[in-house]
Amino acid sequence: MLKGKSALVTGSTSGIGLGIAEAIATSGCNVMLNGFGEAAEIEALRANLERKHGVKVRYDGADMTKPATIEAMIGAAAREFGGIDILVNNAGIQHVAPIDEFPPEKWDVIIAINLVACFHTIRHALPGMKKKGWGRVINIASAHALVASPFKSAYVAAKHGVAGLTKTVALEVAQQGITVNAICPGYVRTPLVEKQIPDTAKARGITEAQVVSDVLLAAQPTKQFVTVEQVAGLALYLASDAAASVTGAILSIDGGWTAQ
Repeated sequence: MLKGKSALVTGSTSGIGLGIAEAIATSGCNVMLNGFGEAAEIEALRANLERKHGVKVRYDGADMTKPATIEAMIGAAAREFGGIDILVNNAGIQHVAPIDEFPPEKWDVIIAINLVACFHTIRHALPGMKKKGWGRVINIASAHALVASPFKSAYVAAKHGVAGLTKTVALEVAQQGITVNAICPGYVRTPLVEKQIPDTAKARGITEAQVVSDVLLAAQPTKQFVTVEQVAGLALYLASDAAASVTGAILSIDGGWTAQ
């Protein structure tokens, strides 16, 4: 479906990003991975994806808090693949605390990675997409782009910002063969969510088991976690020609959370 095209997926060495990278590679698309981790483990991951799907898979360890490294990564992907057709902004971090106890440095880094990095990747990737007259920008937002939860001020602010950025850029490139959309997952049991559980337990004064049942899954009427594969499937659809008329959309995949 995407044979001959190339994608950059940020934050793709684990979790949702890795699932999206795998789905895109399965469709014949070259992929640039990005994220943190042990060098040997990342190389094994990269080589396995390449061998398994018969596409080019490369890795760039750009720090998403640093605009210069983001620009260099976009340039490296363009040189390696002849351009970026699909940009998936997935990199993200979280911190859970009451706002009056929220460390300012945590606020700054969450806004930088979850929101500001999207601005930098998009602004560097769009010129190449415009030249080709085809492109897909897929921002992985969150149900927290639409609703709020306590103790997550920076994350909620960043994800609301991603929704606004998505709509704005979609309007700017609407006649140039480029779509820009945001996927808003509910709770997916990724490493990012796992790290939230003890922090949320501390902030609320409850057990970790209660966090899962009474906080996380309580928000989702299905009472089930969204799966990585389900999010990846939606991303793959948005990358396809079938989704050419879907742009500026903020798409929920949250077990009914934001329908309440």
